[in-house]
Amino acid sequence: MKLADRWLAGAYQGSRWLRPLQPLGKLYERLMQRRARQFHTGRRRAWRAPVPVIVVGNITLGGTGKSPLVAWLGNRLAAQGWSPGIVSRGYGGSAERYPLRVTPTTPVNESGDEPLMLAQQTGLPVMVDPQRARAAEALVRAGCDLIISDDGLQHLPLARDIELVVIDGARGLGNGHCLPAGPLRESPDRLKGVDAVIVNGDNACELPVEGVTMHLRPCGWRRLCDGQRFPLAPLPFKAPVNGLAAIGNPQRFFATLISLGVTGEWHPLADHQPLNQALLNRWRGRPLVMTAKDAVKCQAFAPPDSWVLDVEAVLPPDFEHWLTDKLSALT
Repeated sequence: MKLADRWLAGAYQGSRWLRPLQPLGKLYERLMQRRARQFHTGRRRAWRAPVPVIVVGNITLGGTGKSPLVAWLGNRLAAQGWSPGIVSRGYGGSAERYPLRVTPTTPVNESGDEPLMLAQQTGLPVMVDPQRARAAEALVRAGCDLIISDDGLQHLPLARDIELVVIDGARGLGNGHCLPAGPLRESPDRLKGVDAVIVNGDNACELPVEGVTMHLRPCGWRRLCDGQRFPLAPLPFKAPVNGLAAIGNPQRFFATLISLGVTGEWHPLADHQPLNQALLNRWRGRPLVMTAKDAVKCQAFAPPDSWVLDVEAVLPPDFEHWLTDKLSALT
């Protein structure tokens, strides 16, 4: 296990060897609070869009399920008559110029994996820029009347109207300490100031506020080479398989595969890890099963027997009604 993976596992499991780092975690927490006060009091300026801005973020390291929620928001709000656009930092990508308008055919090395995935899943305008405010401004100029920020809770230069924080229901807040003593980017008290906390999966953790439960529902298999879709059962490939996941919490994906009756060997990789043909060739001889986030990185060179498990977020109707009312009040 790599040192970074060992540290993250220890931060979520409460390993004793991280305790000497707690004073540094307290210092980091105070620095984040001081920075937030500077924006709140106007000492540091944030750009406010002329349209509503929804930020979907988290206060922990590691995957929590933000991008499926962003896709759900984009699709639901578009169906209600909004013209939403999505902004992202574009982690893992590097473009010559920013802001970068991401289309379903943008090279992944320019856009990053998550923005390209969202562009393909939603068909909405997606804009990438390390300066999210600049990306949001470009989307407004393009005609968007609502902005959804994929991640960016801590990117305070972009003012926001609604903050949604996603928590992994299984891992929760880990040992409850801030970096580097734990997995938190901010104090747990930050959850008391956001508009809603979304708990991905069954809530097995203690939180300082009540959360809204979200589930990621598998909706079908997709053959990567031609995009043809198949139902969940019967399996359109022969097990055992090689399961690949370069996401924040690979074990969640592997557990989903097992629940669908898929057997094989599981290959967890680092979040956003680039994929190449040499790496995939290690696992030839069996069907290769991966996430949608991984698929956008290897569509051009993946083996013919490569499959994607597509998932969608499921949230209670009460949350959708709450969000509709919240946006109506803003406008």
